[in-house]
Amino acid sequence: MRGSNRGRLGVGAVLAGALAVTGLAFAPAVGAVTPGTATATYDCGIWGGGLATLQATQSGTAATITLTSAVKTPVAVGADTINAQLTMAKGGGGTRLFSGQKNPALAANQSVTIGPMNGTVAAGDSLNSYFAGVALKMTIFGVTVNCDAVTSQSPGPFVF
Repeated sequence: MRGSNRGRLGVGAVLAGALAVTGLAFAPAVGAVTPGTATATYDCGIWGGGLATLQATQSGTAATITLTSAVKTPVAVGADTINAQLTMAKGGGGTRLFSGQKNPALAANQSVTIGPMNGTVAAGDSLNSYFAGVALKMTIFGVTVNCDAVTSQSPGPFVF
């Protein structure tokens, strides 16, 4: 009789494990950000402006944003030499800061790509680079370039 109870317990454990694995397979991805890609228009003063593409990723409370801008660099820029800070307005008030010194090597007259810039988010954060203030600050060769977002992100803010 003892042997048959062990057999039933073993089958029960296997079934419970199979159900747990099946549930994980159909569960939504943890830490998903939507939309994953958005666009916004930036004005960087004498440095130019235009449409930029932002791509966001999330893993728990860690998030990254990579920005590809219409602004072109007037000279060649080496890899990982642009120090950047992207300030995002948080729905409901406050801001979140993303920063980093990560960029590909850029030839003269090439669109600037920055990132991934790292930041911390909380579940439910709704972030948009459009607000009253400098959204993107880049330091290149000791020169600071301030860019204002002049439109909201499309199709909408990043929701983490």
